[in-house]
Amino acid sequence: MQPKIAIYLLWIIWWMSSVVAAVWVNPTIKRAVLTREILDKIVTLAGVVLLFGLGTDHYDLVYQLWLPPMGELGWVLAAAVLVAFGFCWWARVELGPLWSSRITRRANHRIVNSGPYAVVRHPTYTGIIVAALATAVVRGTPLAFLGAMLVTYGLYLKARVEEQFLREELGAQAYDAYAKRVAMLLPFVH
Repeated sequence: MQPKIAIYLLWIIWWMSSVVAAVWVNPTIKRAVLTREILDKIVTLAGVVLLFGLGTDHYDLVYQLWLPPMGELGWVLAAAVLVAFGFCWWARVELGPLWSSRITRRANHRIVNSGPYAVVRHPTYTGIIVAALATAVVRGTPLAFLGAMLVTYGLYLKARVEEQFLREELGAQAYDAYAKRVAMLLPFVH
């Protein structure tokens, strides 16, 4: 198996496991208005399309910045994707029934500040960003890098909307205290 194929399989497993895990959540109390989330969804989706190169193999061959890493570097990047999704799953387990793919307040919602949430406020987004960047390096095309950047920007936009929602729903004082202690997406970068 090639590292690129392994990385694609990890993305599929991540997506499928997210769909399955969505059934083990607390009831929804309130959702952010969809219009507040629409821009991040459009940007992220465009990034995913570019990241995975829904174009032709001809484009990849003509515009590839380098040959796909096939040896040790390719497997190091595949391991980075695996670790990134492991970080995402650690966050999902730590959040438990409060998790949602949409910006949502669940029954018994509270600020979770343990596990990966003690490192960054949005560890799932951090893991996806790392996985997207590693995937772009393996693909080695300008469109893949543009895709990774759009995924990163889309998740940043979503995190900003989510933080405003959580401040309103869980209390600005409590959330701001948490935000002061823990970085948003990159450890130690407030």
